[in-house]
Amino acid sequence: MSRQGITLSRLNRAIAGILSRPELTNVWVVAELMDVRLNRGHCYMELVEKNPDTGSIEARMRAAIWASNYLRISSEFLRATGQQIATGLKVLVCGTVNYHPAYGLSLVISDIDPSYTMGEAERKRREILERLAREGVINDNRSLEWPDTALRIAIVSAPGAAGYGDFKNQLEHNERGLKFATRLFPATMQGETVEASVIEALNAIFDEADHFDVVVIIRGGGAVADLSGFDSLALAENVANFPLPIITGIGHERDESVIDFVSHTRVKTPTAAAAFLIDHLE
Repeated sequence: MSRQGITLSRLNRAIAGILSRPELTNVWVVAELMDVRLNRGHCYMELVEKNPDTGSIEARMRAAIWASNYLRISSEFLRATGQQIATGLKVLVCGTVNYHPAYGLSLVISDIDPSYTMGEAERKRREILERLAREGVINDNRSLEWPDTALRIAIVSAPGAAGYGDFKNQLEHNERGLKFATRLFPATMQGETVEASVIEALNAIFDEADHFDVVVIIRGGGAVADLSGFDSLALAENVANFPLPIITGIGHERDESVIDFVSHTRVKTPTAAAAFLIDHLE
């Protein structure tokens, strides 16, 4: 006997009908954002759930915030958290399951709870610091003896950044006429590559550690999201274990990043880092 099938569009419409259930409308979902992008005012992304032990993805779903809601949601989220809606954030979203016959399954997001993301960021910082304390390294860099004459300064910063320029100007034109020798080790100081880039710079300094007295990691002020790369376990371990004293001046006064807790000395801004070096040398 020959078989007669139904069309794919009919099957998809049947699936859409099954998914049109009240419990799948305005449901709150916890997920991590991936591949966030804007197109014609709409925000598209993937929602993923990762295994907490392995980091492997255990669930994923496409999602979207339509332009009619995006401006309101993104503005409220930025005002509350200081961050843009971006890849890598853990979020609590409210959405409705949608099944489109041509585009498949997705979640249409109507709201995001910013308090959840703020709590997640704080939890992440706390877990990193607790781990560093268990490893017994959290105070290692702070315990290093400050050199009597800290004249040879290795700088980790972005070339051309205003904060780097302010630091150099303050150091080179100090009223006491003190002379410092500085060398820049360029690094990306915002975005997703902060961790890898700063660690690469620290590794380069480590290879020439005998040529320097102290290390300065500096960045001017910016959005909280731009500074989230400094809340990193791998970067914190590098700073904590580094054989030279490290000053951090990454330009955000209200909140401290993880590396501020493990560096030898934390100051508020790049110019404050220069002032500390001048005052100490005098």
